[in-house]
Amino acid sequence: MKVKQEPKQSKRGRVFRILLSAVLVFGMFQPSVQATSTTKEQLDEAERRKQEKEGELAEAQQDLKQTQASLARLQQVKSGYQGEMNELNTELQLVADNLHQLEVQIDIKQIEIDETNLKLEQAKLTRQEQYESMKKRIRFLYENGGMGYVDILLSADSFSEFLNFADYIEDLSAYDRKMLDEYVQNEHDITEAEIQLEAEMDELEVLRADVEAQQNEVNALIQKTANNIAATADSIENVNAQADAYEQEVQQAQQEAAAAQAEYAAIKAQYEEELRLAKLARQSAWRNISEVTFEEGDRYLLANLIYCEAGGEPYEGQVAVGAVVINRLLSSRYPDTVTGVIYQRKQFSPVQLGMLANALAVNKATPSCYRAADEAMSGVTNVGTCLYFRTPIPGLTGIQIGGHIFY
Repeated sequence: MKVKQEPKQSKRGRVFRILLSAVLVFGMFQPSVQATSTTKEQLDEAERRKQEKEGELAEAQQDLKQTQASLARLQQVKSGYQGEMNELNTELQLVADNLHQLEVQIDIKQIEIDETNLKLEQAKLTRQEQYESMKKRIRFLYENGGMGYVDILLSADSFSEFLNFADYIEDLSAYDRKMLDEYVQNEHDITEAEIQLEAEMDELEVLRADVEAQQNEVNALIQKTANNIAATADSIENVNAQADAYEQEVQQAQQEAAAAQAEYAAIKAQYEEELRLAKLARQSAWRNISEVTFEEGDRYLLANLIYCEAGGEPYEGQVAVGAVVINRLLSSRYPDTVTGVIYQRKQFSPVQLGMLANALAVNKATPSCYRAADEAMSGVTNVGTCLYFRTPIPGLTGIQIGGHIFY
């Protein structure tokens, strides 16, 4: 079948007009979403990201759940320690009250002991005075041969004075005996009282030592419990911080999972829309290749697109890409020029990403790409009326050539 072509012109002029036309058309259409040939990669990547984010979300939620359980256990431990602390404080108060009572009793006993000591000291002084007095009288009697009392009586100037002296001597002797007896008894009583008070003081000191030991024990328990409470409070604070961090991770994971799900849904919706459009196109009117008049530069443009889309594919895959472009050209639902088909919005990723423009600037198309473009422009198709192609994805059926599925 013969293809109508325009007269040949110089290569430089032809390339200039192709580039100018490409720039103008590119500016008119501005493609903005993934193109047909990359939808599979995008779907696969979106599905992978979605599953990854869902896994991260589940892991973060599990971490948060475990941390919250640890926090609840720590709160219970802290409550238990706090109860112990309250009991210990009550016990310590009782010990302190007992200790205070004992200290008051000890102070009273000490005052009594001090009073007894003063009385004992006074008794000792009295005893010393009595002893000195008796010693002088005994010495006097001894030195005077026992005549001291007689001399006293004879020295009286009158009978009444003599009687007074006699009474004095008799009273003096009785007094000495009485004072001696009282002194002995008083000293005995004070010594017994002092022994008893000291014994009671020793008992109180023992009690005070026991109470102080008990107080030290309770203080040690309180300190230990306080340390446990402080350590638990620190643990709670750390776990709280960890829980907050996990909550933030969960929120971030939820947002990322939602974004990944939305991205996957958008790409899937695009794929389903492409299937719908392909079905409609097949049901619409088609032109015959003989009715097409190709513009100068169409071969150059198509060959470079084939290079960008299938440069690394086998030759059959390059022909198939060219056939998809020509099938769209023949369908009444697509533009009726090669340039219009290639630069139609939201279709071919090399247009969107700028790869086609770079290829056109230096003519990257290989001889096999030109040969595939020639076959496609002559009406050859090895994919029937397929209008889309992409790398394989689950659920996609069609004609697989190389790394593409045509449908």
